[in-house]
Amino acid sequence: MLQIHQIPVLKDNFIYLMREPVSGCVAVVDPPMAAPVLDLALRLDWKITHILNTHHHDDHVGGNIDIKNATGCTIVGPAHDFERIPGIDVQVKDGDTYDFGKAQATVFFVPGHTRGHIAYWFKGSAALFSGDTLFSIGCGRLFEGTPQQMWTSLSRLRALPPQTQVYCAHEYTESNLRFAVSVDPNNAALRKREAEVRALRSVGKFSVPSTLGEECAANPFLRADAPELAAAIGMTGRDPVDVFAEVRKRKDSF
Repeated sequence: MLQIHQIPVLKDNFIYLMREPVSGCVAVVDPPMAAPVLDLALRLDWKITHILNTHHHDDHVGGNIDIKNATGCTIVGPAHDFERIPGIDVQVKDGDTYDFGKAQATVFFVPGHTRGHIAYWFKGSAALFSGDTLFSIGCGRLFEGTPQQMWTSLSRLRALPPQTQVYCAHEYTESNLRFAVSVDPNNAALRKREAEVRALRSVGKFSVPSTLGEECAANPFLRADAPELAAAIGMTGRDPVDVFAEVRKRKDSF
């Protein structure tokens, strides 16, 4: 089982530092900066061997080169966007598996937020590193993709086992909840999650990770094919892609 530490940085980013205990391999997921990662690795006596990038935005790759220079680590990232990943050594694409010590990640190509976004699913540890594609009670803005692409990407991720832990890249859950309740006010699972997150955040605890089961029940961006959500926004009978596009449009201006 992976040993995973969350490092909060910037305003609301998470960097993940994880270790596979059999081999001792240590990976950094989506580092915008180097210093907090190197400091924690030193305190834990972990030698960083890898960086796993989900997409090219600077708040996910800004620390790549400094960490690589300090550790000699291998940088893994999306083949569809390799030219925008600083220091990339290994390009991975949809359906690839990548061995991280004795753990294995399955790569999902999940465009929408960016044209080359990927996610890493460690089946053996029930861990999904979703970057900015799937957030707790949210999803990423469509900077480089279409509603159809993002809905397809999210539909693929929601098909993973419900016990999967969703390690997304931002602490956006409170603001996402405020929006979600505005479009899906009668969703009991959403109201339950709202209370749980309010309690966690009131004592300074993270709302991430959530489980995929929780997200499928409460996240409106995973529920575009739910008749209840379509009815709540006045789109009964419409195609799920149209429903998704409308929900994303409303979130963009919320």
